[in-house]
Amino acid sequence: MCPRSDDSIGLRRRYARHHVQGNPGGGTVNTFQKSAAAFNKVFVVVMKAPVLDRVLGRSMGILTYTGRKSGKEFSLPVAYKRTGNHVKVAVAVPDKKNWWRNFENDGGRVDVDLGGVHHSGLAVATRDDRGRVTVDIDLER
Repeated sequence: MCPRSDDSIGLRRRYARHHVQGNPGGGTVNTFQKSAAAFNKVFVVVMKAPVLDRVLGRSMGILTYTGRKSGKEFSLPVAYKRTGNHVKVAVAVPDKKNWWRNFENDGGRVDVDLGGVHHSGLAVATRDDRGRVTVDIDLER
């Protein structure tokens, strides 16, 4: 048996600490993703405050979905535009985010809280030829 160098063990520990299962973005969580996750947790709580919900609810909502690989439920704040029973979410910096990938191809079920009103719907993510990603949600009537 060959002894391992301290460098080898250190690299393995760093990798294990930052590795995320099922992350299609390369297996590691970058600083942006860590910061976004922390911000999202705080902002989701703030969004549920009655006064702020009415003010922010006109353009901000909470999207809740189940991860296609993990089976875990996630909630995150999103900026949206609504027309009737159709909601459009533009994904800023899509290559640094993974949540929208749950809605590629056939899409997936979501719950959205828009201005304090709960809705369910089908979300489908698309990427245009310029690399922009939108998630289109058709709300159930």
